[in-house]
Amino acid sequence: MTEHLGESLEQDLATWKMPGARQEAAPLRPDTPADEPPNEDEYSAALQTRAEPEEDEEPEATATSPVPDDVDLGAVLEAILMIAEEPLSEEFLSSVLERPRSQVREQLGRLSAEYTGDGRGFDLRRQAGGWRFYTRADYARYVERFVTDGASARLTKAALETLAVVAYRQPVTRGRISAIRGVNCDGVMRTLVARGLVEECGTDPDSTATLYRTTTLFLEKIGLDTVDQLPELAPFLPDDVTDIEEDEQR
Repeated sequence: MTEHLGESLEQDLATWKMPGARQEAAPLRPDTPADEPPNEDEYSAALQTRAEPEEDEEPEATATSPVPDDVDLGAVLEAILMIAEEPLSEEFLSSVLERPRSQVREQLGRLSAEYTGDGRGFDLRRQAGGWRFYTRADYARYVERFVTDGASARLTKAALETLAVVAYRQPVTRGRISAIRGVNCDGVMRTLVARGLVEECGTDPDSTATLYRTTTLFLEKIGLDTVDQLPELAPFLPDDVTDIEEDEQR
C-alpha cells in the first residue's frame, strides 16, 4: 500500500507543471466556437471584417440626406411651409431639400393650383420673394372677425399716408416724411414700426438721421412680391408736383 502510494506520488511529481504552463498546454474548451481565431491578432482582424457592411446593405439616412425619390416632395414642402413664419424662397427650399430648383418650383405651382381647384380655405401664394400659406381672400371677413374679435385693426388715414410716403420714397428719414406730409409724423412712425410694416435700415450719410423702409410684412399685406410692383404715382399726382418738390429742396 505504501509502495503503491509512493509510486503514484512520483508519477504526479514527474508530470506536474506550473499553472501557466498548464494553461498554455490546455486544450480548447468544448464551448469554443470552431471559427474563433487562435490568436489575438487574427481575432482583431476578424472583428474588423465583420464590422464592414455587406455590399448589398445601404447606409442609414442622415439628417442632411436629400429627399429620396420615393418620398412625395409635395408633402415635404407642405410640412415645411405649414410652420414657416415668413415666405420661403425657392432657392432656400431647394438647398434644404437638396432637390433641383425646377422640381421645387413645379411642386409649389402644382400645390397652389390644387388648393385653388379644390376651393380650400387657404391658399399657397408667392409673395414678398417667397412662398407661404395664406387664408383665401373669399373668407377674409370671417378670419378678420375671429382675429380682431370685433376690434378695428385698420390703419388711420394719417398712418396710410405716412406708409405710402415710406413705400415710394424709401429709404427715407422722419424729417423728410414730415416735410412731405406737412405735419409731424413721429407718433405715426412709431405705430408703423410697432406693427412691423416699417423698419430702420441705416442712417443718412449727410444728416446721420435714421432711415426707414417698408418690411416683408408690408409686401405680404398688399400682395406684392417686390416694391418695384407698386403702381405708378404719376396719374394721381397734381400737375405742379415737380414745382412743389423743387421749392422744398430750396
